[in-house]
Amino acid sequence: MIQVQVKDLKKYFPVQKGLLERILSRKVDYVKAVDGVSFEIRKREIFSLVGESGCGKTTTGRLILRLIDPTDGRLIFKGRDITFLKGEELRRLRKNMQIIFQDPYASLNPRMRIGDAVGHPLEIHGIAEGGEKKSMVFETLRKVGLEPPEKFYNAYPHELSGGQRQRAAIARAIIVNPEFIVADEPISMIDVSLRSKILELMKQLQSELDLTYLFITHDLAVSKYISDRIGIMYLGEMVELGLKKEIFSDPRHPYTIALLSAVPIPNPRVKRKHIELKGEVPSPINPPSGCRFHTRCPFKEETCETEKPRLIEVTENHYVACHKAQTLSIN
Repeated sequence: MIQVQVKDLKKYFPVQKGLLERILSRKVDYVKAVDGVSFEIRKREIFSLVGESGCGKTTTGRLILRLIDPTDGRLIFKGRDITFLKGEELRRLRKNMQIIFQDPYASLNPRMRIGDAVGHPLEIHGIAEGGEKKSMVFETLRKVGLEPPEKFYNAYPHELSGGQRQRAAIARAIIVNPEFIVADEPISMIDVSLRSKILELMKQLQSELDLTYLFITHDLAVSKYISDRIGIMYLGEMVELGLKKEIFSDPRHPYTIALLSAVPIPNPRVKRKHIELKGEVPSPINPPSGCRFHTRCPFKEETCETEKPRLIEVTENHYVACHKAQTLSIN
């Protein structure tokens, strides 16, 4: 069953200019943060969006949750078009769609006790208050491993460790029993020693609560551990999409191959050629013509500079946007 559908999604942010520049030029420039992205997320799966900083993955997650409005495209949740929902309809929808932010310290109000922060969504959505709310908060704190809950209920965020703060942020997201969660780099601000525990917690909660995740990360190794399917983004576009096994065993886009070549291999006997990407990521204000990756691609041809590749199916449920997708492989 398809839970989330993203169809040709676009988000252009107007570039802020100084007064003199606005007077001399009437042209409006845009940052093309997300530029024609399409994919589906199935119920009870973990779909990862992977790419470098600035590729548009976080913006995509916020668009799906309608935290920001799209420039174009459509967003479908459980068969319902939510692209233009406003007001009360949008508020009711958000009970079923929650987010775990990257930085738990920044996302938790430093003046609000953990119990109040976790329980606040219950009041917003009219689910519970008073003693019932407190009981539900205690139960949720236990679910995320903050035990005994009495110890954490009256604590402030600065009194918790980074891992404990992220557990509190996860508790706040799940307390209203959502069906879909966007996890935006949820372990990047946590000590390396604690990251696996947070990932294990998220997988455990997915099983217990029938959750669907959009997991946003820049780390392919993390996506390999947690994902069912993976989408690779570059400069606002989806360049490769498929099952985790396909992405790791048979990548077909040069960008994916380069990212995989940088992932350490525990076995020293297994050798992998490292592909170094030259230059910087181009500006999303004025992206390159043709394939947006051609300025850094070690396999580029003349066609790549002028003709934009379409996202095509190269093997079953494995899609790649590259003119050499049928022939390029690491195998």
